Amino acid sequence: MEPGDTAILRIDHLNVAHDTVQVLFDVSVAVGTGEIVALLGANGAGKSTLLATIAGLLAPMSGVIELNGSSIAGRSAHTVVRDGIALVPERRDLFLEMTVAENLELGAYLRSDRAGIRAELDRIYELFPPIAARRGQLALTLSGGEQQMLAVGRALMSRPRWLLLDEPSLGLSPLMLEVIFDIVLRINAQEGTAVFLVEQNTAVALAVAARAYILETGRIVAEGSSPELAASDLVRDSFLGGSARRRRPPQPVP
Repeated sequence: MEPGDTAILRIDHLNVAHDTVQVLFDVSVAVGTGEIVALLGANGAGKSTLLATIAGLLAPMSGVIELNGSSIAGRSAHTVVRDGIALVPERRDLFLEMTVAENLELGAYLRSDRAGIRAELDRIYELFPPIAARRGQLALTLSGGEQQMLAVGRALMSRPRWLLLDEPSLGLSPLMLEVIFDIVLRINAQEGTAVFLVEQNTAVALAVAARAYILETGRIVAEGSSPELAASDLVRDSFLGGSARRRRPPQPVP
């Protein structure tokens, strides 16, 4: 972010451990109002750990996690959801023996406005027509792409202002990947929802995000605008295969 910009989500000098093994070391990142920011890194770098800590699933050893200037470090996961943050986990973590509609309704479990929840369900079905047609089916009967739609839809049911996406392309076909990111771009453009994106497809992540950070063995080693990072030797050699070309970014649906 440029000097003087107001960060709505700020992580500063964050240290996190799994049991007795430290995973994140002095990590500092920021996501500004309405931004899409990517976090890149190899498997095991600590990307999912960072998202889980922001979402209240892990307690930090030390460091700052602030939302609009107020600390949320160490808060319970349901409190973080109430604060306006929703996580779409790497492997979706759906309730497979429940229906599509029941999974979506659980995403609104902190809300009490019945009319608003019904309107939100209608909006999710409009965004994701394939799951609208399967609202009475068990989640386990959905394809991988449909399950990813359901996971994103469930997160959106809480009306988050900040959406944490952990590897949304995992196991998806290129066509389904395009569909998912088209919807992410639409939500960002139309509603101003900020997105913090962990994505294994570096070319797609840099095409979608305005800025990105690179995490290596638990430490931030680079940051910058997506064009700057896409042109850097570090990203080209480590993530884009040297001469790999960037793909055309998905376009928002009006």
